[in-house]
Amino acid sequence: MKTKNGFHLRNVCGEHVIVAEGIENIDFSKIISMNESAAFLWQKIDGADSFTADDLANYLCEEYEVDADKAKADSEVLVGQWLDAGIIEA
Repeated sequence: MKTKNGFHLRNVCGEHVIVAEGIENIDFSKIISMNESAAFLWQKIDGADSFTADDLANYLCEEYEVDADKAKADSEVLVGQWLDAGIIEA
């Protein structure tokens, strides 16, 4: 998977938000807000050639005190949410 072009993480009034740049990405019907750990993961993979849910889990384990199985499960959920939101592609 990889991030779609034109989506960037910004800090807006203290909130981590994905901002669409370019007319093809604009959809004002939803705002994509991220918590601190999701924003951390986005920063790790933004611009990467590819990533997997396992990569995200490894980043979580390196940065936070989290069990590997929990990190893997959370990463798989997050990937699904990002795919549904249209900000990454398989």
